[in-house]
Amino acid sequence: MGRILLVFRLVAADVRRHPAQAAILLVSIVAATAALSLGRSLHGATETLYRQTRAATAGPDLVAYSPGADRTDIRALKSLERAPGVVAHSGPHREYYTKLTAHGSTGAAVVQVAGTAPGPVDRPLLTSGRWVRPGGAVFERGFAAALGVRVGDRVTVAGRTLPVVGVAVTAARSVYPWAPGIGPGGGPSDGGGLVWLAEPDTRALKSPDVPVTSFIGLRLRDPDAGLTWNSHDPAMAPFLAETGVTIRPWQAIAGQDSVILKGSQPILVIGGWLLGFLAIGGVATLAAGRAAAQTRRVGLLKAAGAAPGLIAAVLFAEYLTMALLADVLGLVAARLIEPSLINPSAGLITTAAGPTAGTVALTTVVALAVAGLTTLGPTVRAMRTETVAALADGAHRPRHRARLTRLSALLPTPLLLGLRLVARRPGRAVLHACNTATTLAMVTGLLVIFDQPAKGYPGSAMANHLRDAQEHHVILGVTATLIALAAINTVTTTWTTAQEARRTMAIARTLGATPGQITAGLSTAQLLPTLPGALAGLAMGLVLCLPFSAPNTSWPSAWVLFAAALAALPVTAALTAVPARIAARRSVAQTLSGEAP
Repeated sequence: MGRILLVFRLVAADVRRHPAQAAILLVSIVAATAALSLGRSLHGATETLYRQTRAATAGPDLVAYSPGADRTDIRALKSLERAPGVVAHSGPHREYYTKLTAHGSTGAAVVQVAGTAPGPVDRPLLTSGRWVRPGGAVFERGFAAALGVRVGDRVTVAGRTLPVVGVAVTAARSVYPWAPGIGPGGGPSDGGGLVWLAEPDTRALKSPDVPVTSFIGLRLRDPDAGLTWNSHDPAMAPFLAETGVTIRPWQAIAGQDSVILKGSQPILVIGGWLLGFLAIGGVATLAAGRAAAQTRRVGLLKAAGAAPGLIAAVLFAEYLTMALLADVLGLVAARLIEPSLINPSAGLITTAAGPTAGTVALTTVVALAVAGLTTLGPTVRAMRTETVAALADGAHRPRHRARLTRLSALLPTPLLLGLRLVARRPGRAVLHACNTATTLAMVTGLLVIFDQPAKGYPGSAMANHLRDAQEHHVILGVTATLIALAAINTVTTTWTTAQEARRTMAIARTLGATPGQITAGLSTAQLLPTLPGALAGLAMGLVLCLPFSAPNTSWPSAWVLFAAALAALPVTAALTAVPARIAARRSVAQTLSGEAP
């Protein structure tokens, strides 16, 4: 117990001495684990929510539509009540395809004639207000959210203004904007939202200019039997032969609901792995930057009589503890964001689900791997260093290359200093190039998605907007997180490089270099790998987009992509300016005296 307490106290003391580094480690791993958790949560999430909504609203196992509302259509639907396996039904009902205006916005809507008391099948669940009454409208929640409608607002349907008396969810329809089920005349639907009205309020819609469809909701003895309903089945042929009935089982409704998330899941999964890569780069830079301090710390522990096992426990415990804390915070953040992400139209019931055991295991492994693998090398090197050498912290004698020295003398001082820093630390330059490439890969994906034309629903601008807005919001969020994490990594790399090269920069100052040239040299060390990394990121982003692109995909123009790559240069220069300037203003005498920490 005493040894565990000692390790804990040493770790806590080190965190207090380096709070900024601990915060960077937390932010990096939280972002990666949250994105990975969200990406995995989207798989099957909509079907889970649909099942919950279906259970809460007595949703039908099958909905049958017949274009029109004459006696033939109604007779065809009512005959299905006697079909094999049917145990309950609701309807037939009518729905009208019309326009609706609210808060100055007009959108496509399908108005369902509803009774004052719902039947045994399809009992919409009110989330606010009350059920249909003459002179009042009830909105499906997704449609209400799209229009910004609440109980008490007034809307205009067929030239008549009505108050909104309730908002409800249902499993008999796909979520907004796919409420119509089928289009007028049995053709394709242009999309729209669902509104329930009492029969007297729909009389104004009975016009040759307003298309109408009839439908019935059925409950089956076997809920999955609706998948096999077709006119080729001898048992069903008498009910479906030579009729215009369109069958939609509940699985088709749930599948339509998930369409809105199809583009979001790969964005989050790929974004999660890219964030994990950036986290590895950031933690590796932190670990490398603290290598000298850790080596001296190991020397002090050895001098105090600490065993190798205790030293290793102290060095690893800090990073692994912070990684586990970050993993927990990432999972909590994902849980808070998940409801709005998996139910963007608000058309389904969202209940607390939380990450699955597999998701928790994956994110925990990723978090521990990020922390453990990136600190393994510096820790092993520190453990192998002799005690006297670790405490002495002596400088390494540089190799003298006369020809290279003559060539470098022709370069401007900032470029000379930048090249020297890159040559002394090529691995860090490669890491910064990968940092830039990772960020530009996601920026390229963002440009590709935003370059796609509006698609799908010419009859409803709001439906077009909702279909594309989900992907846009998700990739904007992931890209913003990637850019923020890449910016933190760039600042960390610049500061770490400045700390490690402080004696070299101090000697350059004694030989006549100005603080401005030192600042420019430190920035140049980060700018040199930025452009090749940005160009590589463009290529990687296009390659990542290819598996998810259709033959008619629109691709951004070359000048837009190259402009994004070139923009990385001034951004990097701005990010490196402040830490480089702070490092360049350090006292030369204090640095060379060996008293500086």
